[in-house]
Amino acid sequence: MAAFEGKSVLVLGGSRGIGAAIVRRLAADGAAVTFTYAGSREAAEQLAAETGSTAVQTDSADRDAVIARVRDSGPLDVLVVNSGFAVFGDALEQDPDAIDRLFRVNVHAPYHASVEAARQMPEGGRIIVIGSVNGDRMPVPGMASYAVSKSALQGLARGLARDFGPRGITINVVQPGPIDTDANPENGPMKELPHGFMAIKRHGRPEEVAGMVAWLAGPEAGFVTGAMHTIDGAFGA
Repeated sequence: MAAFEGKSVLVLGGSRGIGAAIVRRLAADGAAVTFTYAGSREAAEQLAAETGSTAVQTDSADRDAVIARVRDSGPLDVLVVNSGFAVFGDALEQDPDAIDRLFRVNVHAPYHASVEAARQMPEGGRIIVIGSVNGDRMPVPGMASYAVSKSALQGLARGLARDFGPRGITINVVQPGPIDTDANPENGPMKELPHGFMAIKRHGRPEEVAGMVAWLAGPEAGFVTGAMHTIDGAFGA
């Protein structure tokens, strides 16, 4: 219960799904949690009331807004970047503006948020970015831009681990496979496709991802940095 007592946490993209599970876990473990949301105001307000956390509206596609949110949060002990965006379909037919937004949310925001957080972060701080197993493996067509964005996070973590390591600040990527959320429900029409690739033939639970995040944010993971942590039921094995 007291693992994060007195710790200041910011979760970018925390109102639903994996992000909400992370907010619940870290708040339950004693952290003072602030989380952002883009359009899900009602869900964000309900989660804030449930957990005692603070919800603030921030568009992760807006670089300056992301930087300002992190800066104005003060010295953070833990930053979790969970906000994400996906565009699926034939690469030859996709809207270039939508692809640019995808890269702003999935690549630019994690980079700028991580750098800004490190400016004030105390010794031993933690930065955790939610990526995807699709950064390692893309077995179906129509998801190239998403895969590019998640692969980019691997270079982000490896590079910034070198930059921030002398201060004991760690940065890691958590790479979920299929997780049971509103965006990817386990009982959805496409469930058989991912399960066919998996050793554990079910969707993961948001709470399982949150557990991995909590470990990486905690004291036992002080020597773990610049690494990818896959939680996917062997989807990418």
